[in-house]
Amino acid sequence: MQPIVMISSWPPRKCGIGTFTEEAVEFIRKHEPERQVHILSHIDGEGENVHPIIDLKNPRWYEPVAERIVEINPYIVHIQHEYGLYNYIDTEGFGDYNAGFLQLLRCLKERGIPAVIEPHTVHGRLREEEENFIREMTSLATVVLFKASYQRWRLAWTFSSKGWAMPKNIMIVPHGARPDRRYSPEQVPDLKRELGLERFVDKRVVGLVGWIQDNKRWDIVTGIWEEMQSRIKAAIGEDWYLLAAGDIRDPHHQDDYERYVADVKLLSGKGLAHFFQFVPRGDIYYKVMAICDFIVLPSLDETQSGTLARVIALNKPYVTTAPLEGLTSQTVESEGGLLFTDQRTLKRAIMRLATDEGQRFLLGGNLYRYLMKVVSWDVVAEQYKSAYRMADAAVRDGEPVHIYAEFTEDSYSPVQSPGAAAF
Repeated sequence: MQPIVMISSWPPRKCGIGTFTEEAVEFIRKHEPERQVHILSHIDGEGENVHPIIDLKNPRWYEPVAERIVEINPYIVHIQHEYGLYNYIDTEGFGDYNAGFLQLLRCLKERGIPAVIEPHTVHGRLREEEENFIREMTSLATVVLFKASYQRWRLAWTFSSKGWAMPKNIMIVPHGARPDRRYSPEQVPDLKRELGLERFVDKRVVGLVGWIQDNKRWDIVTGIWEEMQSRIKAAIGEDWYLLAAGDIRDPHHQDDYERYVADVKLLSGKGLAHFFQFVPRGDIYYKVMAICDFIVLPSLDETQSGTLARVIALNKPYVTTAPLEGLTSQTVESEGGLLFTDQRTLKRAIMRLATDEGQRFLLGGNLYRYLMKVVSWDVVAEQYKSAYRMADAAVRDGEPVHIYAEFTEDSYSPVQSPGAAAF
């Protein structure tokens, strides 16, 4: 059986796309056990069947990548895309805006190799450079996997305003979430001890968890936490604590990291919070999430979120920012979280979840159903297989892929996209 080639960043690099891909590959291997999976990563990637070959110091980095793909002779090439992963920057500091990435797609198309592209950044309102890139990328890819339906029908509006034809090869496949990392309430005290957080064994905990960077606005929560803790105790007589846990990923965000952590430590000195430093990856990521009664996910710029995927995996009720692309989209779809738009609605949401255990239970149950029916990696892996079959058939038959799209004037095909899972 021909192997699958996955192109992406890869651990030990501290990268959310790399962490995402690590889980994706695990479940692809589970659902395609007869096929090997080769990972073509940047030069810092390590592991089984990992080829660390993407060197962005070379403006023609895509040439050795294409050569390696030809050597492997794959069934499909599945590429995780985010602009920063493939942006060559010259000696003057100017980027090529993924021109090399598009060259790689041309090489694959010329050689008749099916390419499935999974872009992680598709904003509803695109910049001009993004519009041009997506137009070119969708014309060169065999199948393109968007994370949410709104991205596709918003793109139809954008393209129509420019007189461009809407791509017909876009399939909706949501951000996967693990179905096998849930913990029972009885396990939580032991998890707290395992993590060295015995002080929280008998306490209620609100979590701020994940990578610490400028767009993950921890200060939005730490700035009001002393007031909220006092109000919650006055309302129900319980002491709640704030657990802020994570690590820095990008050294450019060092100032924000230090400021956010300093705010947490100030609250810690008053007995109201605790900072727990860890690298958000692997089992420990889920264990830290599991000890929280609910999660607050403040963010300024997200189309998808690996943190939210873990919140969903653990069925943890949550509070997050709106209106904000994928965060809002998945909150509406799952009915598993509360949205805030300003400080007043953030305070209201925190009070609602902290003082109403029944509400937390209801939202957690909604997340369980959403997980098992829509975003479980087991569901997503089967959707990947559908995309692979579609892409393989399109290249073999010489016929472009046509996928049904809701909320557009042209319904393309009577066949519903395999990514449009019912919930």
